[in-house]
Amino acid sequence: MADKKEKMKMLLTIASVAAISIFLTAHLFSRRRRKQRRSEIRCYLHCEPKSQLNFKRVLADNSYSPFNHFNRQSGSVKEKPLTLTHPYEAEITALMEDPQLQFSKIAVDDFDMKMGDSYVWVESELQLSQLARVLSEQTVFAVDTEQHSLRSFLGFTALIQISTEMEDYLVDVIALHDSMGILRPVFADPNICKVFHGADGDIVWLQRDFHIYVVNLFDTAKVCEVLSKPQKSLAYLLETYCGVAKNKLLQREDWRQRPLSDEMVQYARTDAHYLLYIANCLFAELKQQDCEYSSCPDDKFNFVLEASRRSNMICLQLYAKEIDGFPGESAAFSILSRQLNGQGAAAISGETKFQDLVRRLCAWRDLMARVHDESTRYILSDYAIVALSEKVPTTQVDIYGTIIQADLNIDSSNLSSSLPSPSPVVCSHWIDVHELIQDKLGNLDKLFPMVIQNCLGPNGSCPLSVFNYALLMNSSLKLETRLNTKQNGFKNPKHVAKKASRQLFIQKFSCKSPVYHNCRIYANDGRLLCYCDRRKLEWYLRRDLAKLVDDDPPAIMLLFEPKGRPEDEDNDFYIQSKKNICVGCGEGNHYLRYRVIPSCYRIHFPEHLKSHRSHDIVLLCVDCHEVAHAAAEKYKKQIAGEFGIPLYVRKVSHHYNCEQLPRLFCVMDLKCLPAAVMN
Repeated sequence: MADKKEKMKMLLTIASVAAISIFLTAHLFSRRRRKQRRSEIRCYLHCEPKSQLNFKRVLADNSYSPFNHFNRQSGSVKEKPLTLTHPYEAEITALMEDPQLQFSKIAVDDFDMKMGDSYVWVESELQLSQLARVLSEQTVFAVDTEQHSLRSFLGFTALIQISTEMEDYLVDVIALHDSMGILRPVFADPNICKVFHGADGDIVWLQRDFHIYVVNLFDTAKVCEVLSKPQKSLAYLLETYCGVAKNKLLQREDWRQRPLSDEMVQYARTDAHYLLYIANCLFAELKQQDCEYSSCPDDKFNFVLEASRRSNMICLQLYAKEIDGFPGESAAFSILSRQLNGQGAAAISGETKFQDLVRRLCAWRDLMARVHDESTRYILSDYAIVALSEKVPTTQVDIYGTIIQADLNIDSSNLSSSLPSPSPVVCSHWIDVHELIQDKLGNLDKLFPMVIQNCLGPNGSCPLSVFNYALLMNSSLKLETRLNTKQNGFKNPKHVAKKASRQLFIQKFSCKSPVYHNCRIYANDGRLLCYCDRRKLEWYLRRDLAKLVDDDPPAIMLLFEPKGRPEDEDNDFYIQSKKNICVGCGEGNHYLRYRVIPSCYRIHFPEHLKSHRSHDIVLLCVDCHEVAHAAAEKYKKQIAGEFGIPLYVRKVSHHYNCEQLPRLFCVMDLKCLPAAVMN
């Protein structure tokens, strides 16, 4: 009996050892097989050349290191300044007080309205040096840029258009990327005026790519604001002053391609070629306004000075990388905010399986975009991330199918619909996606070093470049910073980054002065007509159309009978005083304008409804604005489903009555506002 028990124990021991051996062998084989499969998959970048990979050096790489601006004292970027200030702040500030605008009068007969075929294509360093000499002899020249962002993480300038009164130049900055510093002194010369239209983006893009800082700017879009033009788009100015129509669809073309098509050359030349003439016309109007009001001793508003001030304020911007507390953090927050329909930060910060997978995929997408120098939308769309997180596919075929189906649901007018689905990045690294979905990578903190080593390590599958080299060199920096922060008990960098981002948003986009001045306008019989701002009040006073009847707050009485009164239109909107606070929560320190009716619908309204824009504008703080925007997106989808109105409306169908559309949209978007607005 004892022998039998001993034999049973021995058999059980042997069986256990065999089972453990089989399990370990299978596990090791599986790991070896995964490594083998990784090594067999070759990254698509090995056989797909990208134009930016020819750049020998870049000022803004894809690492998490902050951007280093040009140091004028040392003449290089290597020695960091003690404080982050604009290298040409003194010159720009001086121009805001004393504009240096020397426009020569260009007669219509002398200007080439038809824009001939002659232009100069600049593609060599010698030609670039010659262009710099030509520009240094000008008092003013016009500039525009074309960017490429789809196949690049940070984006890059692909073409610069420069026009003088005599010639148009198209600068191939892809071929001359490493030599563009030749133009730096010309753009920074305060004695030469540079004409842009809507320069907010161009200013920081030139800093990012070439350390070119614009000093002495005349922005025609800002001039339109000063002159109270009905529109400030370049298309409007081209049509109004030059009779030229512009095809804006060409802006989406791939400006990396060489040679450019005839249509692209024509489009690129149009902006800068006509901009000088338009700037001359607008400058003449500014001077005319100053002459008209110079006789009024109490009128201290100087139109030329204000146009210069607003333009050069743009020049003071400094480029900065957007760096999250953790890879893909802001993208994940945005996706979850939309999915949870503005339920608040508490709901978003939850750790459901869906939310965790969204964060994982966003982190992986961010890292892959940096490694391959691709935009995140090219790698994996937000729609695909949501679909993968909801369906949790388990096979390669299912992963591909889920991504393809999600991308097919994107509106056809969206650029993403023309992208390969799944992207080459996903196809080259689908095993990563599979392991992320199956939660085989463990803690999210392990994702960063794992991806970097798999892609860029000694046996990595992806090629090194000037864009991702610093990412490899500093691969441990981000993880160590995150771990040290946790161990030392400091605030979660996720929350710190969000707070900093919120403060930056408030500083940049909140209203800089009171929106409502609550000035009053009375009819000649003493009845209140409306509340308005000071500028409207001063307009009547300057033309002797009214007299001042009160100082605090200012009030005027018209000296003529107005065409209509509020009671005639059954509308008391304009005879109500308004507070400069958020209508949702009462916040008074910061607020933004919020349009109740989305602009994608408003553009199709009859003209008489579009003219009274203030009817549907309320003030919301940043937090209430975020909630309202999330709810608006939800109701847009609901309207699209119930009434068959697409989210991207291009033309109002004839079977909708245009007079009924505003009521429909107003009902839709009033639901999006915080409850306090409705009360």
